[in-house]
Amino acid sequence: MKPKIQDVAKAAGVSPTTVSRVLNNRGYISEEMKKKVYTAMEEINYIPNDLARSLYNKKTYIIGLIVPTTKNPFFGELTADIENYCSQRGYKALICNSLNNAEKEKQYWEMLRRNQVDGVIVCTYNRGLLDYNQHQLPTVAIDHYLSKSIPVVGSNNYQGGEMAVQKLLKAGCRKIIHLNGPKELQTPANFRRKAYEDIMIENGLSPITYEIPEDFVEAGEKVKIINKMFDEHSNIEGVFASDDMIALAVIREAEKRHIQIPEQLKVVGYDGTETIRTIFPALSTVKQPISDIAESAVSLLIQQMEGTKPVSKDEIRLNATFHSGKTI
Repeated sequence: MKPKIQDVAKAAGVSPTTVSRVLNNRGYISEEMKKKVYTAMEEINYIPNDLARSLYNKKTYIIGLIVPTTKNPFFGELTADIENYCSQRGYKALICNSLNNAEKEKQYWEMLRRNQVDGVIVCTYNRGLLDYNQHQLPTVAIDHYLSKSIPVVGSNNYQGGEMAVQKLLKAGCRKIIHLNGPKELQTPANFRRKAYEDIMIENGLSPITYEIPEDFVEAGEKVKIINKMFDEHSNIEGVFASDDMIALAVIREAEKRHIQIPEQLKVVGYDGTETIRTIFPALSTVKQPISDIAESAVSLLIQQMEGTKPVSKDEIRLNATFHSGKTI
């Protein structure tokens, strides 16, 4: 039979009320008394009921995290950092891997609401999925626009895109092509494309963008678009890819065509995750401040949950840096 709070009280020689106050951190309790209660809990192997405590405190100390896929190095690293910062602040992260499926995201969202999580961090393209005015659940989006009322945290995409194109221009490239997601997606990542177009036009050059239909499209479809780019532009000198996975796919296809990198083609990616920099350190890429993004998102969400910051349409843009590899 599982030990109860009364058993802890008996073992510690205190009242059940005192044990409850220790568990819920309510009122003044001396360190000596806390030690006495926790020692008794350990001796009789008592496990606190988090559900009961959450009902009492009206808090679950759980934050929901919806990501498109943890297979992508960027979201995998971001998830790890968010979980770490949640833990440091006394919260657990409930991770929902939606595979970028709108219906699955909706099911996860309802599950998080039913479990009465204290707040949610969302990385999704599916604008309109959440009815923020109805649920009033503290929510922060990462690098995506979900609602007019949901704050957004991400890298300074325009600054990052500008940096990438300037590096290619400085390396002598004039025929530079950009690979990005669909323009109609409601995401700050479109500022990477805007920066590319602005810098090209400022330098008297013609911007050319090829769109990857979906962010997590099958590899075969991505390769078809990259091959089309090479077939239609044999004189291409530089590629600015909107993420590192696309950049690596460009490099693979270039090698199949016996195009030498960086002598004949220079490539710059975007994200700069530790995973990519470890397995392919030669890739030149714009490095997002992933740890800072995670910390800012968790901090902003907790401010909302604790009522110390009113819910508003904030957008936090953190500057990126450049990782110089051998592809430029």
